Amino acid sequence: MSLNLKLFGITKDVIGTKELEYNVSSAASVSSLKQKLIEEFPELDSLRSPAIAVNGEYASQDLPLTEQDEIVLIPPVSSG
Repeated sequence: MSLNLKLFGITKDVIGTKELEYNVSSAASVSSLKQKLIEEFPELDSLRSPAIAVNGEYASQDLPLTEQDEIVLIPPVSSG
């Protein structure tokens, strides 16, 4: 299945684009998407706690994904 990912901040810099069409298995979850992205873009693994939002809400790791989902990789946020 094909997912459309939106990327911001350092996640955009690491992957090299602000949007990415990404192919995953039909049984993909947030966790499996994250793992596949780290395998392809190992620098993502060095980021502190990047989050994934699905349809406007932070997503749990076991949330199943569909082609209709709006998926956003959210870079780590620091406070100061």
